[in-house]
Amino acid sequence: MNFLRKIVLPLALLYKGITSFRNFLYNKGFFKSYSFDLPVIVVGNLSVGGTGKTPQIEYLIRLLSDKYKIATLSRGYKRKSKGYILADANANATLIGDEPFQFYSKFPKIQVAVDANRKNGIEQLLSQTSKPEVILLDDAFQHRKVKAGFYILLTAYNDLYSDDFQLPTGNLREGKSGAKRANVIVVTKCPYDLSKESRNEITNKLDIESNQQLFFTTIAYDDFVYSEYGKRSVSEIENVDKLLLAGIAKPQSFFRYLHSGNELCLTFPDHHHFTEKDILDIKNKANNNIIITTEKDYVRLKGRIPKEQLYYLPIQSKFLFEEENFDKIITNYVESGTRNSKLY
Repeated sequence: MNFLRKIVLPLALLYKGITSFRNFLYNKGFFKSYSFDLPVIVVGNLSVGGTGKTPQIEYLIRLLSDKYKIATLSRGYKRKSKGYILADANANATLIGDEPFQFYSKFPKIQVAVDANRKNGIEQLLSQTSKPEVILLDDAFQHRKVKAGFYILLTAYNDLYSDDFQLPTGNLREGKSGAKRANVIVVTKCPYDLSKESRNEITNKLDIESNQQLFFTTIAYDDFVYSEYGKRSVSEIENVDKLLLAGIAKPQSFFRYLHSGNELCLTFPDHHHFTEKDILDIKNKANNNIIITTEKDYVRLKGRIPKEQLYYLPIQSKFLFEEENFDKIITNYVESGTRNSKLY
């Protein structure tokens, strides 16, 4: 903890008190939470950014979308619009946000909506003729106005919430006790060779409840990078001069995966809106070499950099252990919820 964060500790304690009191009011029913008669799954975290919510949402989409009508509902962080929007052919990253637009671009069979008011967003989705059967709420763990049926809490391997503190001293949005609301806790971004000893150590640190399940995942990078023209293998471009660009939280692993010594690395803030000056600077520094970026950045850069020059590297969330058990827990919840919803 650096000196500046230490001196704002009184503010962190005040913030902790406010969020704890807010949770108390929801827990005791003084603030009303709304539930809905269909499966609603929340994917979120206690800390700010960088825990891998997007690949976890995509994992759930792949798991469920062949059998159910899926909708994702996000706030649409840093979008240049307000209110409820259901993505259609006119959607773009500016209108609905980069992560929702990534969902819309990759999964054409699902509905993708944004609304800062998750209750209103769910009501709008359910007012359609073609209603979803399952709703995935992206980054809504602290959105207590909606009471979801299932909560997945993510925490990064190198930044466990148990080792953190409230903002602004630490990075937690609420106290560690908030983890008790989770049905499942997933430790993300683990090393591929995570040992049993490390798993036990993390399990002890998190001190999960007896009714909770703990899982461990890693980030699986694709063997290819993709452009509008096709794909190239990562091994093929290893010795090619290139520019690597990331505007995400904690991009170090992205750079490490593609590092070969023949690249220039550019970093931007998470969800950065690229200005014309940024684009010109990127092109100049690339010097006509290929540019490889993340999927999230690609949806914001597409159409602004020559298509033959711009590539992206896909990622997926990969369970290190007990993937079948996780899948069974989710599908059992959804099957039960969709069966019960037909009674209304």
